[in-house]
Order: sequence, then structure tokens, then C-alpha cells
Amino acid sequence: MVVKVDNTESIPATDEVISEEMDMKKKKYLRGEGANLKDLKDKKLKGQLAVQEELFGKSAAAAAKAEKWLMPSEGGYLEGDGIEKTWRIKQDAIASEVDILSSRKQFDIVLPDFGPYTLEFTPSGRYMAAAGRKGHIAIVDMKNMSAIKELQVRETVRDVVFLHNELFFAAAQKKYPYIYNREGTELHCMKEHGAVLKLQFLRNHFLLASINKFGQLHYQDVTTGQMVANVRTGLGRTDVMQVNPFNGVVAVGHSGGTVSMWKPTSAAPLVKMLCHPGPVTALAFHPNGHLMATAGMERKIKIWDLRKFEVLQTLPGHCKSLDFSQKGLLATATGSFVQVYGDLSGSQNYSRYMTHSVAKGYQVKKVTFRPYEDVLGIGHSMGWSSILIPGSGEPNFDSWVANPFETSKQRREKEIRSLLDKLPPETIMLDPTKIGSVRPERKKEKPSKEDREAEMEAAIEEAKNIHMKKKTKGRSKPSKIAKKKQEAVEKAKKPFLEQHTNKRKPTEETQLPKSLERFVRKKAAA
Repeated sequence: MVVKVDNTESIPATDEVISEEMDMKKKKYLRGEGANLKDLKDKKLKGQLAVQEELFGKSAAAAAKAEKWLMPSEGGYLEGDGIEKTWRIKQDAIASEVDILSSRKQFDIVLPDFGPYTLEFTPSGRYMAAAGRKGHIAIVDMKNMSAIKELQVRETVRDVVFLHNELFFAAAQKKYPYIYNREGTELHCMKEHGAVLKLQFLRNHFLLASINKFGQLHYQDVTTGQMVANVRTGLGRTDVMQVNPFNGVVAVGHSGGTVSMWKPTSAAPLVKMLCHPGPVTALAFHPNGHLMATAGMERKIKIWDLRKFEVLQTLPGHCKSLDFSQKGLLATATGSFVQVYGDLSGSQNYSRYMTHSVAKGYQVKKVTFRPYEDVLGIGHSMGWSSILIPGSGEPNFDSWVANPFETSKQRREKEIRSLLDKLPPETIMLDPTKIGSVRPERKKEKPSKEDREAEMEAAIEEAKNIHMKKKTKGRSKPSKIAKKKQEAVEKAKKPFLEQHTNKRKPTEETQLPKSLERFVRKKAAA
């Protein structure tokens, strides 16, 4: 056996190249541009800000050094060779190329007697709740692929949503929504909500939001049981509702083509925008909260920039369900056909990325991405399915935010910490960055002499033109009418005269009582 030895020595990277790489990584973790300290005149404030900027730089440098250990995984997308199109690649071809653990995440569960199904994942992606229209509810551990609990409520189930963790979930049933624990025990029946069509849970505020068949929007605090708000939208029945993860604002799509955005402390919508000429059929928010996708009956999907409330892109196609992944992929579903659009260039220009046709023409009810996994869950009329969408999930999870491998002790500590950090309903607004900022006081400009005179003349003219009611028994004599008008003119002049009369300042000649003269400070004789 001949072994070839390469005598070429590897050239070590210079310090300049290493420093350039570190500077590029530091920019990711820096909190924007540093404060301009040159224009500050206050030395104390300048020193405090300089120390703060130095600490920010040190923390960014430490995060850049630890990046390769804390974030070992890298996200990737499907790439076609030459003229090959990624949306032509089938799930069978993907499953044959991935590892065994990933191929197990692609499956079909057929339950034809209880569909159609709606799906919901926990924020960590570890657990899934599946609810069939005909009363079947299942809680599944997606890590072990085992059913934790199955129950049959024996009535219609329209929607299901997890609460603050996987131990509790809410189901919108025929008459009222109910809250269950993981063992299937019924804990609460919320009759105030009525016949609910759609449920959403605001995790940072511990609020359960629902909209019923009469178009009423309810907010209930699940920690105290208090009904925070009961709002009539006044725009009819709808089952299209979604929470913006960025600011906690609830968006509701209506049959008139409008999308209204609500918060619990306001009886009127924060925003009411006309998105489509016909009914809105689906709605979804990007994880950054700045993009919104809507679908209408006119067979168009629109992507909106919520900072300007403008349409960025219009895609053709009818859609019954929409969902954004953690990396910004957009899944759409209509009939038995699922399409995934991707913004691979980063220019907010979505194009077709992948397609999938559900077997035997099953009708898709809901599509939702599984967090921290390249998986798309599909709930349809005959059960639910799971397909692989490369590049859809965040490859690195933060255990302080969502930990798919958390223990029961970590779950308890996280629950207590989230309760302590619970936000009040008043903090829900379109721009949450304004919370804590102080509005500068506006200095009132003093009116000029001409403006004051013009205001006084206008007030006098108005007082002169007051209509006097005619009275009997000599009370409407011209002399009495003239006297009343003169009184009205004096009354109109009075505030202007009092406002601009200078208060009389005490002079040095003012004589004080003899008992107080000894307290007067005597000036030194010249």
C-alpha cells in the first residue's frame, strides 16, 4: 500500500482575516448603532453612556465567539440543478435521501370516521393536538410518536388550541368552549363565550381569545378567570382569526373583504383595512410581525407590509388555510393541494418552492408548520399528514424560549417565570416599542397681541348677536334688552382682561405693621 504524503504546509489565517470575521459576527448581536457621544455636553451622562456602549460591545463579542458552539446546526433549502424546479420534487424522493430519524417524521394517519381535522403545535414543537370535527381529540408526543391521550367528546369540535403549556388545552365545541387537562379531564366550561368558531391564545398575556357565530370577540384571562373584554365586531359571522406574535393584536377577517385588528382595551378596531373585494378566507402573520398574508374568494393571495399597510405582492390561487414557518416560508392549501412559497432571495418576493397533493383527494382543512422542525402538518377530511419541507424550521432552539427536550422540573420553573413576566392587557398595541417612552411636552406658543384682540372682538360680536327670547308683562323692553346685551359683552370681555392684567407687585414703599418690621431684611448702608 502506497501512502502519499502532502508536504504542503497549511497557511495559517492572519490576524486581520480573523478580526474581520469577528467584526462581521459582532454586527449581528449589536443593538443597532452606538450613541453619538461627541455632541453631549453633560460629562456625567457621557461617561455613563460610554460604559454602557462598552458593555454592549463585550456581550456582542462573547456571543460571536460562542456562536459556533451554541448554534451548530445550519438551515438549508432545496436547490435545483440547472433547469430543475424544486416544486417538482416529490416527498418520496426527499424521504429516500434524508436520515432515518427525519424520514420517520413523514407519515399519514387515516381516521375517516372523525374528520376533518384541525391541528395545533406547542411553541417548542414537542406536542401536537389534533381535533376532529366529529368529536375526536388526541394529544400526541411528536418526539416519541406516541399518543398521550385520546378522548371522544361526542359533539362537534370546531377548533383546538394549547394554553401556556401542553398540560392544558381549550376546545371550541358545539355550544361552548371547554378547557381540558392533558389527562382528558374537563376543567372549565366557558358559557360566556357562546358558540365559538375560532380560538387563539396570547401566551405573553395569558389571554384566551375567541370569536363566536354572532361576531363577538371575547378575551378571558386564564390565570384569574376574569372576562377582560367582550367586543361586538359588527361585521358578521367569521371563522378567520389570527394573533400577531409581534404585538399581540388579534386580526379578524370578514365576509366584506375587510380585516380588522383589535385589542382588549378598545371597543373600536385599531385598524380596519379593505384587503379583498370578496370574503376573506384565510389569514396568517409572519413571525417578525411585519408581514401579513390574506386570501380571498376572488382567488388571490396578498402579502401586506403592516408598517405601511401596503400590498407587497399578489399571488394567484384560492386558499382555505395559510401559515408562515419560522424561517418565513408560506404554506397555502386548497382542496387536496398544498403549495409552499418561499422568499429565498430575501427581497420579499415569494415564489413557488414546493408542492404536495394529499392522497385520494382528501380535502385539506388546516396547514401548520411544526416549530424547530422542517415539517408541515396537514389536517384533512380523512385524518392528518406530516410532510418534509426543508428549510422551514429554525435549526437552533433557545432553551429559555422553547425547549423541545425540557423536563417536568424545567416546565414548572418556566411556568412560574412566565406568570411573573405576564403582561397586562393594556400593553397590547400596534407598536409595542412605544411602551415606556415619554412623550415630550409641547411648548404652547404665546398668541400675539393681534390674535388676542381678534379673539376678543369675535367673542364680543357673538355676545351682541345673542337672540333674546320675547317675554310678556313688560320684560322685553328695549332698555332691558340693551342692558342684558351689555352684560353679555362685559362677561365675554372679562376672561381676556383677567388673562393679561399684570399682578401688582409690592413696592419698597409698602408700609408693614410695626409687629412685622423687625423681620424685614435691612439693606447695608451705602
